[in-house]
Amino acid sequence: MAHAYRAVQWNPQKRAYDATLAAGIALYLALFVGAGFGLQPHATLETLLIRGFGTAALLLLHGILAIGPLCRLDRRFLPLLYNRRHLGVAMFALALAHAAFATIQFHALGDADPLASVLTANPRLDSASQFPFELFGAFALAVLFGMAATSHDFWLANLTPRVWKTLHMGVYAAYGALVLHVAFGALQAEASPALTGLVALGFAGVVGLHLAAGAREARADRQTVAAERDGWIELCHAHDIPERRARVFPIGGERVAVFRFDGKVSALSNVCKHQNGPLGEGRIVDGCVVCPWHGYQYRPEDGRSPAPFTDRVATYRVRVVGGRVWLDPRALPPGTPVEPAKIDV
Repeated sequence: MAHAYRAVQWNPQKRAYDATLAAGIALYLALFVGAGFGLQPHATLETLLIRGFGTAALLLLHGILAIGPLCRLDRRFLPLLYNRRHLGVAMFALALAHAAFATIQFHALGDADPLASVLTANPRLDSASQFPFELFGAFALAVLFGMAATSHDFWLANLTPRVWKTLHMGVYAAYGALVLHVAFGALQAEASPALTGLVALGFAGVVGLHLAAGAREARADRQTVAAERDGWIELCHAHDIPERRARVFPIGGERVAVFRFDGKVSALSNVCKHQNGPLGEGRIVDGCVVCPWHGYQYRPEDGRSPAPFTDRVATYRVRVVGGRVWLDPRALPPGTPVEPAKIDV
């Protein structure tokens, strides 16, 4: 939300989150290696670490991709969204460790350059059972590196939200490449189809969650509003809007968040300027609308962030007649002051 870069301070909540994440990863790796030695006594520590880092990264990526649609389906998952980027950086670190160990073990002991060996050692592009699955992994790692390197809000501010969001949508390309990386690698290294089956199950789960969330959003966008009068649109009764919260209405291809607070009603664009979060799913705290994704704040009467921040969202004129809320569907320029409408009934 800042108008200029300033260092992020790690608060106690973030420290606890990161400590829990690190402890969970360490515990997973310890259990994976321990179980690996128990099931395969002749396996080397390097081989088990390669598999442990890889599976941990893939599991985290599934969790990361599931958080977004889960939050659309159930607000109780919103706390997971706040520090999702921490999960992303941890996942990249695990993927990088997996790639480094694998490159050293399988490509660093010959005469060829290790990186060149990764890309050229297997030329069998015509065989599914011998396809160079490393290419998919290298592509995914490159995409994940770009995302991890630009995960800080410093890059969000300097790249602009639109460019930053487009760059980070690359996670889906990386995920598809990793699914192929694991699937083709399993064909060559695993006698059991269990790994391929688990990856397919995870893929189906991620796709299913996104489809369910998309269907829910589509239903919300299809809701109809009441009659128009002099260009104004009747939305609902004022008391149909929860106190200090909002109802979201699709108006002219845009979503408008209509808030009720202290006997008044105000309307803002539903799109947060930070990462396009849904302001209408937030609530009013200390006189400001708080985005549920990352806590960005906007005053309901003018759509402006409190000083010293300069972010602004579009506002809309509203009025209340006989307890019914009416909206002028023409958005005003971001940050335009609009007198909140008093509820008359």
